[in-house]
Amino acid sequence: MKVILSNNGTKFSIYVPKKDLEEDVVAQSVEGSGKILTIANGWRLQIENLNDETHLPQTFDAKRLPDE
Repeated sequence: MKVILSNNGTKFSIYVPKKDLEEDVVAQSVEGSGKILTIANGWRLQIENLNDETHLPQTFDAKRLPDE
């Protein structure tokens, strides 16, 4: 799914256009060549090729992971 990741200076947020959903990122972890971001509603999204050098806001392809 397409998501837009942005940073307002103090925290990251994700917007999912197809769901008209915007949530803050509450946790993140590095896995392989990307990151897994957990957003406030509990979704876990895997985004490849995301690193600290990435300029935001930017659109990414994300994969929603199953709930733990």
